Amino acid sequence: MGIEAHQHAFESYRHNLIDNPLIGMNWPVWLPVGPTDVVELVAKYGSELAEMAGTVDLVAGGPPCQGFSTNGRRDPDDPRSQMVEAYLDIVELVQPRLVLLENVRGFQSMPHAGGNTYAFATRQRLSSLGYDTWADVLVASSWGVPQRRPRYICIAARRGSLLGINPLERLRTTRHKFLVTRGLGPSETSASDALSDLVVDPNISHDARWEAPGYPGIIRTDPESLTPYQQLMRDGSIGQPSDRRLARHTQEVAERMGLILDKCEKGRCISPADRRRLGIGKRSTTPLSATLPAPTVTTLPDDLIHYNDPRTMSVRELARIQSFPDWFSFKGPYTTGGPRRKDGCPRYTQVGNAVPPLFAEAIGEVLMDLLADEYVSNTTHFPKLSRELATVSREVGYRDRISPVTDDMPTSVGSLF
Repeated sequence: MGIEAHQHAFESYRHNLIDNPLIGMNWPVWLPVGPTDVVELVAKYGSELAEMAGTVDLVAGGPPCQGFSTNGRRDPDDPRSQMVEAYLDIVELVQPRLVLLENVRGFQSMPHAGGNTYAFATRQRLSSLGYDTWADVLVASSWGVPQRRPRYICIAARRGSLLGINPLERLRTTRHKFLVTRGLGPSETSASDALSDLVVDPNISHDARWEAPGYPGIIRTDPESLTPYQQLMRDGSIGQPSDRRLARHTQEVAERMGLILDKCEKGRCISPADRRRLGIGKRSTTPLSATLPAPTVTTLPDDLIHYNDPRTMSVRELARIQSFPDWFSFKGPYTTGGPRRKDGCPRYTQVGNAVPPLFAEAIGEVLMDLLADEYVSNTTHFPKLSRELATVSREVGYRDRISPVTDDMPTSVGSLF
């Protein structure tokens, strides 16, 4: 099951995973199928969670990172920062065999109310609960994602259960095999490797069948040769993907973006000198480089400019950069403004908040191996679990193997899933 507080993000989660017959998720009868806050979950269903103790393989999640990000205010009193404690409360109740926590790299330096940093306090709490921990900052582009996206990763296992094993080192040593089996590497996946088959359709706004009448949009073309990454993203997708709407830029905005593409270094955030020279107030605009991975995708669509066109990008293009497969569709509004912006979770926010699914899959494969190491001699049901997962992977391929975990969605995976 997955815990998601925002209505629109939960709608995406439900549509793509819960209601997907190829996924076949198990949902506990005591928990309503709908958005749930983790603090509310612990308060209302603590006894039900405690009854799961000893039956859960993994609790994985990324407590909201806005309070920790070096791009934000880094406010220790930000309510979103308090989700870390709720996440650890779930770990204490459920007592899983493995724990996975993902966050921005600023998690390592954000001061904690109890002294030291959030990273230190989190590992200390996990140790008090009987877990060994391993943590480091990893970069998603090392696992085929066309985006650099450095992220703090902490893996915990019951004390003494993984003697002589460092999960993060295993993740690094299996990286080559992971890439080769997906046709990726050895070089990084670039922005054009990910996006060159998605182009602007000049006539789409007049098409009566278009999902966003009056808006420009992109279409997925069928070039003679697809990149390996594009083939991977298309697996399981039939017809045109969703979420292809583009912003309606004014001529002035388009011309300014054109100047940025012509005058500024691609692949790097525009410099203060270039901002002054071009009269740009926004601080975090980056024109993509076609030959490099993108910088970190955020929740703001105007942070990135397409490498060829003077425009921002569609949800679908940013989802490609995040490694969401084309069959995955997003629900809710594209953007929100005004009073709704603080609490909304529109499509661009859902994409920007997510752990790249390809990166998550690489971590997940290592976690499955770690469970196998622990289960072989101690758990009678693991061979059944292993056979079931292997069968599902062979039958539905990438469409089922890869699934997103959003930054504010701790996920409890039962051992019989």
